[in-house]
Amino acid sequence: MNNSPSIELDPNTFGQDQPCFGCSQNHPIGFRLRFARKGDEVLTEFVPGEQYQGPPGVMHGGLCTTLADEIAAWTIVALKGRFGFTVAIEARLSKAIRIHMPVIGKGRIESDTARFTKVIVELYQADALCLKGIFTFAVLDENAAEKVIGGPLPEAWKKFAR
Repeated sequence: MNNSPSIELDPNTFGQDQPCFGCSQNHPIGFRLRFARKGDEVLTEFVPGEQYQGPPGVMHGGLCTTLADEIAAWTIVALKGRFGFTVAIEARLSKAIRIHMPVIGKGRIESDTARFTKVIVELYQADALCLKGIFTFAVLDENAAEKVIGGPLPEAWKKFAR
């Protein structure tokens, strides 16, 4: 059991106007996630609304994976002080995630090299494991990141480049 205190992460780390579906606090249909670091894990809680359904009463599987991917990204930000771009996803949904019920997400680094970081993410609902995945990120320098986004890296992002 991890008994270290939680440290809330700034939801505007990448600027108040950044467009991220997962963590922008201003995205009109986004998740608006907030994160905390607790020891070697990054945590979030999310309650999916009706707009995130696939089958009736169940969160869309692709959006479950989107939620897990965002947790993985913030795990790298919080634990490494870097950002990365998702290059591979391996995820298994073992139980349906219900709408209107809290989902607890946990991320931790599995492996880390100069250019790639693998993060394990788990999503729980009512104490049951619903999704477990391994997310691989390319951790890029500023020039490589600018090639990916097709333009200059926003100022708030520069300090997180490799």
